[in-house]
Amino acid sequence: MKKIVLLISIVITSAFFSGSLSAQGKYGADSAECLKYLSYYKEYYKQKNYDDALPNWRKAYAICPPTSMYTLLSDGTSLIRRQITKSTTSAAYKSALIDTLMTIYKQRIELWPKYRTASLNNKALDMYNYMKDRPQELYEGLTEVIALNKEKTNQNIFLLHFNTACDLYKAGNLAAEEVIKHYENAMGILGGITPKNDIEAKLIAKTVENIESLFITSQVASCDDLIALFTPRFEAAPDDLNLAKNIVKMLQVTEGGSDTDLYLDAVNVIYTNEPSHTSAYYLYRLYSSRGDFDNAQKYIKEAVDAADSDSEKDADYLYDFATYCFKSGNNSQAYEAASRAIELSDTYDGKAYWLIGNIWAAVPCGGDEIGRRAKYWVATDYMIKAKNADPSLAEDADRSIGQYRVYFPNTADAFMYNLTDGQGYTVACGGMRASTTVRTNK
Repeated sequence: MKKIVLLISIVITSAFFSGSLSAQGKYGADSAECLKYLSYYKEYYKQKNYDDALPNWRKAYAICPPTSMYTLLSDGTSLIRRQITKSTTSAAYKSALIDTLMTIYKQRIELWPKYRTASLNNKALDMYNYMKDRPQELYEGLTEVIALNKEKTNQNIFLLHFNTACDLYKAGNLAAEEVIKHYENAMGILGGITPKNDIEAKLIAKTVENIESLFITSQVASCDDLIALFTPRFEAAPDDLNLAKNIVKMLQVTEGGSDTDLYLDAVNVIYTNEPSHTSAYYLYRLYSSRGDFDNAQKYIKEAVDAADSDSEKDADYLYDFATYCFKSGNNSQAYEAASRAIELSDTYDGKAYWLIGNIWAAVPCGGDEIGRRAKYWVATDYMIKAKNADPSLAEDADRSIGQYRVYFPNTADAFMYNLTDGQGYTVACGGMRASTTVRTNK
């Protein structure tokens, strides 16, 4: 303590004997007391004896002008912050400490413009740490910091601010339009920052990703909101891959979003820039859901032909396409796709045979009476193959065979065409051709 007092004495004596009237003005009307307590708290602060530094800092803060020394305010925020963390008993006392901390920040921001940016960023982080139980005040404070600091705002603050806005929206205290506006503002500012290095670039990218994820999960925006938000951006930058991915992520989890033209256009941009069997298949699904057969057929072919696919995946795609073709009435394409699925993988033998049986039963065939009925022989052949390949299909296959048998010609009628049971017969209709066996009803 003697060492501290001696040091203080030297500082005060030096101040007085300097004869500097400007110094006295800087340290206020009672400059001697100001300098004394500045010296007291600073010595304790340097020694990291914060408990003894705090009361002396309080004295200095009460006596000295806030313009006397920047560290009076910056050290003060550190001491008060530490006191807030320690305070666990009185909520009122803790709240008063938080108010004191905000007052000091206000002085730092207003009176020390040189450090304004850093002070605003630090204020925002402290607000989020200590004012979560004051959500409206926290939201307004973070909004102000971003408005003042703009691109100089610490990137984490954008996420904290947007999270606070989403919480207020969920609580019914903030309109969806305001949350969307904050999202647009954050994306605009973050997108306009030129990173100083790779580390900052990664931090900004991660912040953007986190805000986007929060925006998606918050479900604050309707499909119409997202269309209005992203359509102008997409039209202005139709080849922007990151924008396209963002649009897809947003609309994918929004009711009706994947049915929009904007969504389809964005998926096309992704496929153009990053072609793969999965993205081609996804485009097939989108076009098939819209009944656009030509584009659906185009993209399923690209999915199957993609170098990064394999035979199992190709069989999966082809069986899906065969089912779509059958439901669309494109029987010959359905037959071709199902047959290729069988060639590529044993996995689909049973299901593909069963589907081909249904295709043959449904295809319209012309010609004489036998020609019109012969398709049911082929359908029966495939149902037998289906249940042999996959016993779980036996019940459905037998039921179908029973239905087809009704349409077999009578033995006498077949005889009129020189046909008998077991005789070979070739059927060709609807762009398909198959060899089968004559079957009659006795």
